[in-house]
Amino acid sequence: MIQRFVFSGSGGQGMITAAVILAQAALFGEHLNAVQTQVYGPEARGGSARSDVIVADGEIWFPKVLEPNVLVCLSQRAYDRFSGLVRPGGVVVTDPFFVRRWQNANSREIELPLHATITRVNADDGASAQGINVCLLGALSRLVPVVGYESIRAVVLQRFPGAEARSNLRALDAGAELVSRSVTTF
Repeated sequence: MIQRFVFSGSGGQGMITAAVILAQAALFGEHLNAVQTQVYGPEARGGSARSDVIVADGEIWFPKVLEPNVLVCLSQRAYDRFSGLVRPGGVVVTDPFFVRRWQNANSREIELPLHATITRVNADDGASAQGINVCLLGALSRLVPVVGYESIRAVVLQRFPGAEARSNLRALDAGAELVSRSVTTF
């Protein structure tokens, strides 16, 4: 088994952090092999960000993802640039708040209202889209169950202290619930 993920979007959305959490959860929670690489623009926020994760039950020979099984695009620029790279039969995950899709015949395209979901979850805290990356991981744990929800949850608890842990766990739960009630798994 080998799964290749590409997380792409704009700087500040947490795509690199999401990839790191997924790789750590695969390594320490699922006892699989994982490698994570990243590329981002010089801008702190708003520039492009891409992070690759490969998860396998065997050896990983090359750390870059050339044809992802799963592509996450949270910006139009990322979608336009990377959606054609997905392996036939792969899945492209987008959020309609950020991306206007065009159909790619080789992949299954899934729109998840992550921004709307996390805005609703964070309404009490006054933070609009903070935690969208963790919400995405909750969705991926149900959509592509290579790395389980509990393994991701353990890494989130370890990575974020105190109140941050509570808000990120709410985001993780909201993402998992979003897929559990509206999308079939990959």
